[in-house]
Amino acid sequence: MSHLNLLCRSASRWATVLLLAISSHAGWAAEPFPSKEIRFIVPWNAGGSNDIAARALAQLLAEQGIRMVVENVPGATGSIGMSRVASATPDGYTLGMGTSSTLALIAQNLTPLRNEQFAPIARVTIDPLILLVPASSPHATLESFIDHVSKNNGKVSIGTPGNNNLNHIFAVMTGRAAGAEVLAVPYTGGSKVIADLAGKQIDAAVLKPSESKAQIDGGLVKPIGVFANERLQVLPNVPTFKEKGFDVFPYGPLVQMAYIVAPAATPEAVRERLIAIFRKAIQGDKFKTSAQQGGAVVDDLTGAALGREINGVQKSLNEVGKKVFVTEKK
Repeated sequence: MSHLNLLCRSASRWATVLLLAISSHAGWAAEPFPSKEIRFIVPWNAGGSNDIAARALAQLLAEQGIRMVVENVPGATGSIGMSRVASATPDGYTLGMGTSSTLALIAQNLTPLRNEQFAPIARVTIDPLILLVPASSPHATLESFIDHVSKNNGKVSIGTPGNNNLNHIFAVMTGRAAGAEVLAVPYTGGSKVIADLAGKQIDAAVLKPSESKAQIDGGLVKPIGVFANERLQVLPNVPTFKEKGFDVFPYGPLVQMAYIVAPAATPEAVRERLIAIFRKAIQGDKFKTSAQQGGAVVDDLTGAALGREINGVQKSLNEVGKKVFVTEKK
């Protein structure tokens, strides 16, 4: 066999190997997302409203043939869990539940996290906050409780899931409405707050309706005020602070929300796929009905539009946080 023929055969073999490699790589690249389970980090304890929402979404994703595993990573008002999301491989397989609580920490430089570290996917809920007391509390009305706070400066305890967040802000504003200070008691999640409130270990709590509705219905706790401009459909008999003449938004509007994010460098095609997956779940009747029964509001906000909303809330918190927590830190 001539030297030329050997060279031709060798070249042909190498070309075949190269074509197979290219074909294999192309097939791998074209593999539909997701091809394995998604890890979803909830930066709070199990049993709270964000955890409940995440697990409801996991069930709805399962109906789409997608497996999502919820992992609770509580601590530092959401910073620990969200730091894991920010540093995860940006392939779409690690996501997290962002909240206004973490935005409040960013506003006060109490966390190294920044919104630029995340790619917004979809808003899950907007959650109005309410003030609750134990069922056996002698303060059946908001006016009675505010009067009690005014006469017991610095002695009335109000529990919140986390601190330096919106719940904490509204606890402080409750005291200011009374012309006094309150003792804010932070917990690692809403489920722990409601347990201690029902057990009368604290005087009051600032929570979402979804974190407390079961205990309200069970007669263990009672809501006495809503931190919003309008009453809630799920709690129509509970007045707002505004209608009772107490201004808890002196520095501008605030909104408590939960939303899904991926690491910032997640490819655009993967982001779009995630948006489609979660939009289908969140906008479905099952999730909407469940969320609304818990007092939450569900809208259709995703991607870049959600990113603008997050930045808007961040801007408000940057101002409010300085004015509310400066006094707290002295």
